[in-house]
Amino acid sequence: MAEKVLLAWSGGKDCAMTLHEIQQRPEYQVASLLTTLTADYDRVSMHGVRRALLERQAESLSLPLYEVFISKEATNEEYASKMQAALTDFQKAGVSSVVFGDIHLEGVRKYREDNLSKVGMKAIFPIWGRDTVELVKTFVDLGFKAIVTCVDSKVLDKTFTGRIIDDSFLTELPANVDPCGENGEFHSFVFDGPIFNRRIQYTIGQIVLRDSFYFCDLIPA
Repeated sequence: MAEKVLLAWSGGKDCAMTLHEIQQRPEYQVASLLTTLTADYDRVSMHGVRRALLERQAESLSLPLYEVFISKEATNEEYASKMQAALTDFQKAGVSSVVFGDIHLEGVRKYREDNLSKVGMKAIFPIWGRDTVELVKTFVDLGFKAIVTCVDSKVLDKTFTGRIIDDSFLTELPANVDPCGENGEFHSFVFDGPIFNRRIQYTIGQIVLRDSFYFCDLIPA
């Protein structure tokens, strides 16, 4: 019998590749997506994507979605407490692992593993250690479509916001920027690809600067 797992879902390209990978492994069954949202904005935390679009993704993926809401000024303690409560519920329901799309940040991996151990669960990292150049090119070649919703203005200028991640985008990235944005240089919203039943429709709204990050608002169409 396949092991039931949660998949940490931000709506971006790395978790989409992770879902694609885990769905190729018959020993796992994704019981639900798990997403953190900022309650004050009703948007995916850090990515800035509206909850309505997140829910359309889940619908197109034919997967349940579990939403954890935190405040805009959330401390690590608030995040950990709310996440632990959610994980405990899933653990009691027979879910033993959480799948993450991290690639090479050792500190982040240890943080996740330590938190999961507190509730008797373990972490799975299907794309860990992959070369990020190869990984993002595979993402594009597989037919995934993603738009950049957030960029760190300290490393990228405003013109990268609202762009589709394609060969042109990747070619123009500065050499010091990880092509998967693994260091938080940019975040994305995946709106089409081989794991989706149908494309998620949106229009592009305003681009705003908040706390040194440019956010591109996507409006459900």
